[in-house]
Amino acid sequence: METPDDEYVNDVRLSGRVSGEPQGRELPSGDRLLSVRIVVPRPPRRRRGRGATVDTIDCVAWTSRPRAVLGAVRVGDIVLVEGALRRRFWRGQHGLASKMEVDVSRAKRVRKAASAPTEGREGTD
Repeated sequence: METPDDEYVNDVRLSGRVSGEPQGRELPSGDRLLSVRIVVPRPPRRRRGRGATVDTIDCVAWTSRPRAVLGAVRVGDIVLVEGALRRRFWRGQHGLASKMEVDVSRAKRVRKAASAPTEGREGTD
């Protein structure tokens, strides 16, 4: 049975908190990528009283515009990313390994992290 291509969709749109500093690297092929991990709360109806209430999702930017945006974010910033879910494979120490990640095509910082209160400031009560 044939299925038209427009019936398949791999679109991801996430808004969450950056949980670690962005990490850039260059692959042996010469391709550059930037990865960032974001934390997204689970909907309340899926919280069954125990277990995780958030999902931590790896996001990878391969092209210049999303790399620039995500390269400027800091821990605690709220970001919006759009892209597609990909499964990446590589040969690891114990054989073939893989992981799922969002291949980011668009990124935007929605809100900067609230700055931590400064201790010992004079003149504040």
